[in-house]
Amino acid sequence: MHDINEQLEAKRALARLGGGSKRIAAQHAKGKLTARERIELLLDEGSFEEWDMFVEHRCAEFGMQANKPPGDGVVTGYGTINGRLVFVFSQDFTVFGGALSEAHAEKICKVMDQAMKVGAPVIGLNDSGGARIQEGVASLGGYADVFQRNVMASGVVPQISLIMGPCAGGAVYSPAMTDFIFMVKDSSYMFVTGPEVVKTVTHEEVTAEELGGAGTHTSKSGVADLAFENDVEALLMLRRFFNYLPLNNRDRPPNRPSGDPAERLDLSLDTLVPDNANKPYDIKELILKVVDDGDFFELQPDYARNIVIGFGRMDSQSVGIVANNPMVLAGCLDIRSSIKAARFVRFCDAFNIPVLTFVDVPGFMPGTSQEYGGIIRHGAKLLYAYAECTVPKVTVITRKAYGGAYDVMSSKHLRGDVNFAWPNAEIAVMGAKGAVEIIFREDKGDPAKLAAREAEYKARFANPFVAGARGFIDDVIQPHETRKRICRSLAMLKDKKLDNPWRKHGNIPL
Repeated sequence: MHDINEQLEAKRALARLGGGSKRIAAQHAKGKLTARERIELLLDEGSFEEWDMFVEHRCAEFGMQANKPPGDGVVTGYGTINGRLVFVFSQDFTVFGGALSEAHAEKICKVMDQAMKVGAPVIGLNDSGGARIQEGVASLGGYADVFQRNVMASGVVPQISLIMGPCAGGAVYSPAMTDFIFMVKDSSYMFVTGPEVVKTVTHEEVTAEELGGAGTHTSKSGVADLAFENDVEALLMLRRFFNYLPLNNRDRPPNRPSGDPAERLDLSLDTLVPDNANKPYDIKELILKVVDDGDFFELQPDYARNIVIGFGRMDSQSVGIVANNPMVLAGCLDIRSSIKAARFVRFCDAFNIPVLTFVDVPGFMPGTSQEYGGIIRHGAKLLYAYAECTVPKVTVITRKAYGGAYDVMSSKHLRGDVNFAWPNAEIAVMGAKGAVEIIFREDKGDPAKLAAREAEYKARFANPFVAGARGFIDDVIQPHETRKRICRSLAMLKDKKLDNPWRKHGNIPL
């Protein structure tokens, strides 16, 4: 018995050592934590239960049989974040550069399967050079097994990827199918083909950072949701983010009691929107003044900035927030913003998180680049997402809601539960100037007459009362009471039940 215990401890020590002290030191020299250090920071102290510590690869080619480190380059298991269950895998770059083998993939698949059975989120800490070349197609098969599980888990349990090192080739497609992707600045990157291949095929000179770094994916491609300064900040912010999410699609998001009264008024909101309809204002100021304790977790802040998405709480309850931002492109909907918001709305709907929408939208972005890029199809994604969504939906029109964009932004016609408007809201087919120039073409040569027509149109149509008269707006509210009215609406909607017709799945306009 004594011998087997000694053998056990020796194997455990070897597994904890990963690729050895020299490689661990190299990892630290790059400003990166090891796979196990990352798990320790992410999970509650002492909560981690490791699985498959003794798994070894089965490759005998290229001298691999002589090097079989226990764990095979990935640490897997489960633990808790603020007392709530989560499954995790953390790739170990010190072992074969974190490259994925058949056994490595099996370890990841095992925790994903168990997460599905018990209904708990999966967090992947990615730091891998890609497929293990020595294993050939067995490694590729391992990736495909992981991909299949990503798809099966989608909409069942939340999946979060934290990219903490290289992620290239087939390795990028597993994170791409998860719900959220976070990256670390200057030490993580994602691309399908690396700079060398790009240079060979297209003759473009590009660095790894320019091609697939955190800055590229958070501002240009929209692949990643957020980028953090270092491993420690990334893991601590991931803990904070986790608090907004339910454990699975049958669970409700956690309530976090707040000392911020649900009935709180904020008189400064009465002067937020400028009198000049063409003057911008920052919609984030409204969001921060309405949510509990001014705490808003924004996602994709540097991508498609004409729309704002993220999580907050209203009266202790998690809500997903979508808001047009007049500070950028006047808040117009374009291809990028439509896709950004649509994906977020669908996530909230899958996981029982109410959707709060602030509307100030003059329409869809005009122009050949948008039309050639498929704004019709991409704009329809946001329309589809809101129309399909069955969770509580509360909408507040703060200023403009013109044309088809009015319909798309969680209008009453798309089964919005509670739709409010501020007193200065303009709900119309288009702005007064454009409308008058079309309706009264014959007066184009008379500026004074056109101005009078414009004033008449504004008085008659550019207000919330025409929509209110038809029941498309439930109430016109004062800006300062926005938080109170939203909190009351969400409390009323707490037990809402709405089912879509049975179908295998819809066909969203991808």
